[in-house]
Amino acid sequence: MNNAVAGFSKLSKKEKIDWIANEYFSTPDEALNIIRNYWNSDEKLQQLHDEFIENTITNLYIPLGVAPNFLINGNYKTIPMAIEESSVVAAASKSAKYWATRGGFKATVIDTEKIGQVHFTFNGDAQKLGDLFNQIKPKFFSDTQSITKNMQQRGGGILDIQLKDKRNLLENYFQLHATFETKDSMGANFINSCLEQFAATLKEEAQNADIEIEVVMSILSNYVPNCIVRAEVSCPIEDLTEKHITNPHDFAQRFVQAVQIAEAEPFRAVTHNKGIMNGVDAVVLATGNDFRAVEAGVHAYASRNGQYSSLSHAKIENGIFTFWLEIPLALGTVGGLTSLHPLVKLCLEILQKPSAKELMEIVAVAGLAQNFAALRSLTTTGIQEGHMKMHLNNIINQFEANDEERRLIKVHFKKTAVSHSAVVEFIENLRK
Repeated sequence: MNNAVAGFSKLSKKEKIDWIANEYFSTPDEALNIIRNYWNSDEKLQQLHDEFIENTITNLYIPLGVAPNFLINGNYKTIPMAIEESSVVAAASKSAKYWATRGGFKATVIDTEKIGQVHFTFNGDAQKLGDLFNQIKPKFFSDTQSITKNMQQRGGGILDIQLKDKRNLLENYFQLHATFETKDSMGANFINSCLEQFAATLKEEAQNADIEIEVVMSILSNYVPNCIVRAEVSCPIEDLTEKHITNPHDFAQRFVQAVQIAEAEPFRAVTHNKGIMNGVDAVVLATGNDFRAVEAGVHAYASRNGQYSSLSHAKIENGIFTFWLEIPLALGTVGGLTSLHPLVKLCLEILQKPSAKELMEIVAVAGLAQNFAALRSLTTTGIQEGHMKMHLNNIINQFEANDEERRLIKVHFKKTAVSHSAVVEFIENLRK
């Protein structure tokens, strides 16, 4: 039976690793070798990674690939993508090449407003609370001046603060609902610092006015329905023709129907949107942004009308096929990992040092490209043909095939459907 450990965080890195190896593995030396094999040989670089989080024992590598040939608003981009799933980078690259000859991707940032809230309770006359808020509203701005000064110099800051009565949701529940512009930073620390000062100001002024409130918490929201970017592609239906699209009119109709199914059916919409997020998350992660926050906000947005639905849409109008999406993205290109992680800095260099708005456009385009690739496969050859061909390497690696086995396996499955069981059977027969 495993034992609890006291004061784990105070142990040295070596002591933590030794404890893990001896506590959970029958062959501790083997575990230690795996852990050490993934350390960076550059001690300073490894220390940098160690300090990103707590109780670090090693590094978990995720492949970093690039998808070239993205024509976005008239400029070519090579998009870095950090992801472990087979066929994602290949699919994005294929979509990029396809649309580059059909006018490319158009992307527009619609708004960049971010949100934070002070949640508090008040059991009394709402009119009295409202009068107090209106009286002290300027003080929220003046009391945060030291926090907002630098952001204001960059053109950002606090946009507005509102008092919201939420007693229809919870007993005695009110909010200070604040909106922010954070320019090229994601702004989480900036927003949270402002909110905590709002809470302190509110408590002090309420006490002075003999109004009893209780602040529950102050925190930004990762739901940013007014921080929206749109990405789209369009072309005459006839221009859709390519290897697997011999009848572009039929393809366009099936494609639109596939999107409509994802708009109407939540079970399909979840998988449909997961495909979009394959592209989105890969770029968000490569550029040092918070993909968990993006995921949470995007899926909340997909449910904004009361039912979970597709993030992308398609139409045929006057002989023109149009495919687009609008998603909320709170991203940054300064601060956090963007200035610390060497590979993140490299990825931003590859993207030609984009502003936060430009990065929003790039990320949205990556999501749309990924979705187009998936829907094109689903409505033509089927999803498994390309995906399983890409997955073949993973199966080969799992069985530690040698060079000659690899060659024979790949030759065989050029003309044979790939499945895990079929590859395993072929390998077993080879080895007999």
